[in-house]
Amino acid sequence: MKYIEAIIIGIIQGFTEFLPISSSGHLEIGKALFGNEAIGQESLFLTLVLHFATALSTMVVFKNEIREILKGLLDFEINDHTQFSIKIIISMIPAILVGLFFQNQIEALFSKNLVLVGVMLLFTAMILFLADLASDTQNKVTFSNAFVLGIVQAIAILPGISRSGSTIASAVLLGIDRQKATRFSFLMVLPLIFGSMAKTIIDLEGTPQNSNITILAIGFISAFISGIVACKWMITIVKKSQLRYFSYYCIFVGIITLIYGLF
Repeated sequence: MKYIEAIIIGIIQGFTEFLPISSSGHLEIGKALFGNEAIGQESLFLTLVLHFATALSTMVVFKNEIREILKGLLDFEINDHTQFSIKIIISMIPAILVGLFFQNQIEALFSKNLVLVGVMLLFTAMILFLADLASDTQNKVTFSNAFVLGIVQAIAILPGISRSGSTIASAVLLGIDRQKATRFSFLMVLPLIFGSMAKTIIDLEGTPQNSNITILAIGFISAFISGIVACKWMITIVKKSQLRYFSYYCIFVGIITLIYGLF
């Protein structure tokens, strides 16, 4: 991968991580178009590095919320912040189980499987469209809802399903306030990204041998900056119930990707 490709891939990750159009799916499309030959663990490591960058973007945008959550935990009091933290932990359970028992199968999916990406993009389009039809409510995230959203997040490991899009859309369909749904969706993934990054580094005893540290750093910075911009933009989009426009985009890209992958 060349430097310009790393910048473009980083920008793709930064915007698509927060916009509901599947970051993993677009990364696989980008790798295929650039002729990136990385497969298996090497490809997954690149994906995790870029996800780590957007995780830091999330922390920058939601720094006040994260500060309040940590304060509530350190005060050892049962308050709203403590309960929110427990809900985040509950939401992590499905994805952790999938990561522990299906790691090899997941790695195999990150190898320019464009047919799968195309089908999952069409699935993403469907749930985004349905979410925009849902009535606005003021409900909070409950403990049971947190687990359901955790299952959705685990399914969104598949390349082509938007993690943010599927979790936000599912939360809205469950009757959760749109702003609360967005905040929970972006914060619930943080522990998983950091955990996945640590586990991958331990399993590989560092970075894969063929990885170029400079390329990874350029991609990381590119994803971090674009991620901050996209995260703030997405908050506005969800408030205005404009997810359907991304549904149309996912249908368009999904069909093209499916045809390209087949032929």
